[in-house]
Amino acid sequence: MLGIPRRYAHFVFGIIQSGLTSLVATGIASFPAGSAMIFVRHWMVSWLIAWAAMLPVVLLAAPAIRAFALRLTQVESDPRAGRQA
Repeated sequence: MLGIPRRYAHFVFGIIQSGLTSLVATGIASFPAGSAMIFVRHWMVSWLIAWAAMLPVVLLAAPAIRAFALRLTQVESDPRAGRQA
């Protein structure tokens, strides 16, 4: 697809996964809060909700994200061995 070398697939995976994770987590955690105590309480509750929501998302999405990252990258040939790495 994009021709990114396969050795960078783990970075592509991380970018995609962190984007998905932060998208969901910030949506949950971005509700306004009043005082500092309300903020801390809201932050902890939001964090727990985000964690509970993201765990199955990440576990279920990881194989699809990995497959997508592999489609965005390509296998590089090893110039030293004259074969694919």
